[in-house]
Amino acid sequence: MQLSPVSSEEPPFGHPSPADPWDVEPEFFSSLTRNDQRRMAEQYVRGLLEAEGRKTLRNVAEQIGGKALQQSVHHFITASSWNWAPVRRALARRAEEEVRPQAWVVNSTVIPKAGVHSVGVDQQFLPHLGQTVNGQRAFSVWSASERVSVPFNWSLVLSRSWLEDPARRSRAHIPDASRAISLEEHAGAVALEAADSWGLRRRPVVVDVEGLDAGATVRRFARAGVPLIMRIDGTTPLRVDGALLQGYSDREVPAQNLIGSMKRMRRQVEWSDTSGTGSYRGVVSAIPVVLSCPAPAGVPGGTHHRPMLLMGDWGSSDRWPSRMWLTDSRRLPLVTLLRLTRLTGVVQRDFAEISEHTGIRDFAGRSFRGWHRHVTLASVAHLIAVRAGARRVPAQRRRAAGSAAPLCA
Repeated sequence: MQLSPVSSEEPPFGHPSPADPWDVEPEFFSSLTRNDQRRMAEQYVRGLLEAEGRKTLRNVAEQIGGKALQQSVHHFITASSWNWAPVRRALARRAEEEVRPQAWVVNSTVIPKAGVHSVGVDQQFLPHLGQTVNGQRAFSVWSASERVSVPFNWSLVLSRSWLEDPARRSRAHIPDASRAISLEEHAGAVALEAADSWGLRRRPVVVDVEGLDAGATVRRFARAGVPLIMRIDGTTPLRVDGALLQGYSDREVPAQNLIGSMKRMRRQVEWSDTSGTGSYRGVVSAIPVVLSCPAPAGVPGGTHHRPMLLMGDWGSSDRWPSRMWLTDSRRLPLVTLLRLTRLTGVVQRDFAEISEHTGIRDFAGRSFRGWHRHVTLASVAHLIAVRAGARRVPAQRRRAAGSAAPLCA
């Protein structure tokens, strides 16, 4: 199903809808040196917005020019010379204007695949399900407010089975500089690349990814000087910050033990979000703690001990918090921090209602370059849809048989 702009009676997000709501502004593609490349990029984004069903290269080509254009579209995405990084920078700058973000959100998605040939496909473990699926895993960073969110940078996880097989690596056109990195490095790189070199205002980063090592993640963001809020599991070892709370053991214990035993640190909180769509009332724990952040193997510097704030958010649960968060921004008001964690829900909603329909997971090719170009243009299409106020709920889409929904990881 294609996306449709809102009617004139419904106010769109961001700027008013132009006469052509799918008008793809040339500024996104000013870095492309050839006129034919810029024209094809604009046509491809339109195709992502208008094509019915899955946004494969074939379907997009048929939407914008018929079967005769399939070879040109395939070449433009998988074999052309244009660099996706400047397009992402232009997208990020425009997202700042449209979204007016309160934070950036780092998300991880597993995209199930039936075969083994799509670039990056491997066995992916999903901690929240306790299952392993065959598919791709990608990290993304989103410009997010309580109203709307837009993805602007992506990282595809490549396992050693892809990076250490010369034939497989060559077929996928994986760059020589690509190496195996940890999931924590992926989570950091996708956000910190933009924070360090894209000329954007630095914002808090909310990392909503299960299974990351807290020490490694915090150390990376702290070194970059970027405020961090990250979701953790209950087994994360922490100790109470004795400089602020006396009378507690200085031993490290699992986060869930601290949350469960320190009932006096719980409090009621409530607020109404700025979008005017809802309010929140619940119970939250806020405990000053210290996190040990060992240096990576072979890296000098030893273990750093970082003062953090542990937050337990009960939501609708009575016995245990529904989520636990760790942040180095202890000076921010608790309600402000909790509101930032709620941006993860905005990202999940917009992935399902917008990105899903601009083809963010529909690239089926074997090319590393093709995957990155496709998700870049699908992210531009996401922003165009946001500007036009277009979205579709997941139940309205009828996908091809055998495809599966993306899974947050």
